[in-house]
Amino acid sequence: MTQQKDQPTTRTTLADQVYQQLKEDIGNFVLFPGDRFTEHELCERLEVSRTPLRQALARLQQDGHVEVLFRSGWRILPLDFQKFDQLYDLRILLETDSIKKIISHPKGTHQSEATRLIQSLAEIWLAPVTARSADSRQVSLWDEEFHCVIVRAAGNDEISRVHWDITERIRMIRKLDFTKRPRIEATYTEHKKILQAIIAGDATLACELMAVHIQASQREVRSITLLQLETARRRAYPDAA
Repeated sequence: MTQQKDQPTTRTTLADQVYQQLKEDIGNFVLFPGDRFTEHELCERLEVSRTPLRQALARLQQDGHVEVLFRSGWRILPLDFQKFDQLYDLRILLETDSIKKIISHPKGTHQSEATRLIQSLAEIWLAPVTARSADSRQVSLWDEEFHCVIVRAAGNDEISRVHWDITERIRMIRKLDFTKRPRIEATYTEHKKILQAIIAGDATLACELMAVHIQASQREVRSITLLQLETARRRAYPDAA
């Protein structure tokens, strides 16, 4: 499976590259919530001039990742758990609606594409227990792809775009969900049941299972502690601690 990525309509600029790098650093807790930094510090670390850096920071500010501080540089915004809670609620609406669309599609070209996409997920999540991965990073990537593919299979590009935006905004905290072995096992079990219900054409059951699955992840987010964030930071970037 290929993971959905940002697809610019023009060639990638240096500012685009800086933006992606900083977004990854934020998502991996290399740049930690609450961290302060100057443009000079980042220019030295990334080996770029101020112009592309400022363009990248402006985009990150618009995305809600950073804020400019009067005469004292920039700051990574603290995690807004109330906003995350709202985004998880929106995920439930979008993903359960996508399941209904997948199952109700009339026979035709799009149904064939939806079937192909669901089958690509089944190859991972319906595999034997002995074939399951214990690699938290890999499972995290597969989990993200699972939810994005289900929305994509519904065939509404605008809903997919909104869902992808949500996915990017919650990526950093979803990674924390896979630092615990029981959550990895639960994800395999829950994804398997959801796929089996979709393949069987049981929209009611599939939607119920999806809602419960997302709510379980939502509860994990609500229980995130400062210690978990610090641990994630040390794993991603030992010199930052």
